[in-house]
Amino acid sequence: MTTTTSQQELFRFLEDRFACAQACTECARACAISASCVNPDGPKEHQLMRREGILCAEVCDATCRVLSEQLHQDEAGIRVQVEWCRAVCLESAQAFDEFAGAEDAAKACRECAQVCVEFIATLS
Repeated sequence: MTTTTSQQELFRFLEDRFACAQACTECARACAISASCVNPDGPKEHQLMRREGILCAEVCDATCRVLSEQLHQDEAGIRVQVEWCRAVCLESAQAFDEFAGAEDAAKACRECAQVCVEFIATLS
């Protein structure tokens, strides 16, 4: 993870994670301020969408922090963190697919998952 190419790939990966985390956070925020999400008796689907948005944003953010703060950690640890991020992004995208208005978040999550796959492929 110390070559120029690897650092460029890491920077691209981190940028994509931040974009995904922001999209998921915005989706969760929009749902949280909507009356149906704030109402504890509101539709379970809206509560699910809000939880998925928060979870995805937190995992993307955690992945960014781990990779940006600990560039010299072992490859196995990096692989596990990035795979976790990929899995959560795909799960969130599938959840967002069920809701009108969450298309951008679903797309961002899918793109994040794909970048995770590409980043894992760069690890030796």
